[in-house]
Amino acid sequence: MTDHRTAEAASVPGGASGAAGGDYLPIAEHGLIGDLRTAALVGTDGRINWFCAPRFDSPSIFGSLLDARDGGHWHLGPVGEVAKRQQYYFPDTNILMTRMLTGDGIVEIQDFMPLRAEGDRNHRQRLVRRVVAVRGSARMRTVVAPRMNYGRDPHKAEPQPHGVRFTSEALDVSLQASVTLHTEDQDTVGEFDLTEGQSALFVLESTTPTRAEPAVDLVDAPAAEELFRSTVRFWRQWLSRSTYTGRWRETVHRSALTLKLLTHEPTGAIVAAPTLGLPEQVGGERNWDYRYVWIRDAAFSVHALLRLGFTREAEDFIGWLTRCLRGARDDDQVPLRVLYSIDGDAELPEQVLDHWEGYRGSAPVRVGNGAAGQLQLDIYGELFDAVYLFNKHGDGISHEFWTDLCSLLDWLLAHWDSPDAGIWETRAGRQRHTYSRVMCWVAVERMIRMARQRGLPGDLGRWTVERDKIYHQIMEQGWNEEDQTFVQRLSGDPEQPPESILDASLLVLPMVKFLSPKDPRFRSTVRAIGEGLVTDSLVFRYDPKESPDGLDGTEGTFSICSFWWVEALARTGQADEARVALEKMFTYANHLGLYAEQIGMTGEHLGNFPQAFTHLALISAATGLDGFLG
Repeated sequence: MTDHRTAEAASVPGGASGAAGGDYLPIAEHGLIGDLRTAALVGTDGRINWFCAPRFDSPSIFGSLLDARDGGHWHLGPVGEVAKRQQYYFPDTNILMTRMLTGDGIVEIQDFMPLRAEGDRNHRQRLVRRVVAVRGSARMRTVVAPRMNYGRDPHKAEPQPHGVRFTSEALDVSLQASVTLHTEDQDTVGEFDLTEGQSALFVLESTTPTRAEPAVDLVDAPAAEELFRSTVRFWRQWLSRSTYTGRWRETVHRSALTLKLLTHEPTGAIVAAPTLGLPEQVGGERNWDYRYVWIRDAAFSVHALLRLGFTREAEDFIGWLTRCLRGARDDDQVPLRVLYSIDGDAELPEQVLDHWEGYRGSAPVRVGNGAAGQLQLDIYGELFDAVYLFNKHGDGISHEFWTDLCSLLDWLLAHWDSPDAGIWETRAGRQRHTYSRVMCWVAVERMIRMARQRGLPGDLGRWTVERDKIYHQIMEQGWNEEDQTFVQRLSGDPEQPPESILDASLLVLPMVKFLSPKDPRFRSTVRAIGEGLVTDSLVFRYDPKESPDGLDGTEGTFSICSFWWVEALARTGQADEARVALEKMFTYANHLGLYAEQIGMTGEHLGNFPQAFTHLALISAATGLDGFLG
């Protein structure tokens, strides 16, 4: 195959120095905590170096993930050398435990954001860090160095009776602690000793500048324990609703817990990732802001959660989507946008944070996402398929929502033959993507199914005619007879063969019921993709040398495609090979079972982290393969 792989420079524990003089941990050396409103990344070195509040898409408070010197961080760890660092999640929860082994003992840092009940109207957003001396003794040090609004807003550090308050123009952050802290310019620092069985507690809470007093109450040891236990109960009660009992229960449930962390409970939105700017190639320009709701990602997430029995999340997302469509402007030329803010805003202008160097020098660091203005026709199929599954397995859709869907379909029937940016959001101009056509077929086909199953009104005659037109176009213009494979783009002329460019998105053809997995055309497409885009179990989405995408540089293998490969093997009668491929993919997870968007040539994680796309594909591949293995 063409060698278009990319490698990241070797990383060592403790990170690599960036141009700004700071240290960067490898992307995979992080865990995620959250409260269904926002999330934070905690490194194995005890640093919180990514945290936005009060929402996923709010400006950052700690951002050293993207600028080690000037981004801001919260470090907590032993003074002196640490012999070994380990992280794990408290079983069946999203409470992160970081253990550090020194020459004098073992300390454990417990990081979590308290949750008590789903839909809690009295929820307080707090970030809790409890450090415990497990064995021996330790001299500990903490440095809290916030940098508000992506490091653009100055702030003051004001001592409080039991901590410190960081005050800026738009946001205040209150920190309370059970140990003595002192301010140093904009930051606060503390050193303290712990002996076996002792603990120290820190609670961070964002507030508004208009409040006269900090919003955080002094939390003592019993109160901290109650917060811990209530959060454990929350996550375990949620996970107990899972219906999955297959071979890979622990791995699948970790992915489910991760997807849940990426939901914004107050609105029902599901974000693609909690981060921005993590590069697809270290030092390259493929760095995007993923803290928004991609219709595609959210629809796939709904599909994955429904497979596990989590119908409430599907219902909440359908509610978000209903409000989003109802709030669309009448003058919108495209009724459904590629991505939206958590609130359903379709205007997400892309800007560059040119004062930040980017992760290990990977500039530019972008906020917002220009893909919001792209035309991507595949999102209609992905959305309609998710709605179809919800209508089938959930409580069913409302009359108003069915009316909205019919309006969407009317627009699609008039525009399905248009060129678009495609599933991969390329910036090389619109093309006639085969995958987009397949998903247009899915959209029409699912509407026909729903109308027939529930006796819902619709122009079935017209819908059927257009569905069949799309089908024939794909079979005639998306198939390369000489190479015996479906290809990335349609030919535009039934008499001319399409250009022979492979695309891993075509692995989903039987998953969306466009073709039987036993169809010779699909089997030969799987063979072609295996020869051209697969290296071991890892799959590239396409070759940017053969299909330029308007961006410089290369990228890693795309993990969602690697899990699609597992499903394709299973569906074509290669269940044993699929199981091996799946087990290999599990080895590429980080130490907590989390995945970034991509995997580089030496197994390093690339792109935003963790990525909903990847975890939903893992759930689909594992649950599907279980059925084939019996």
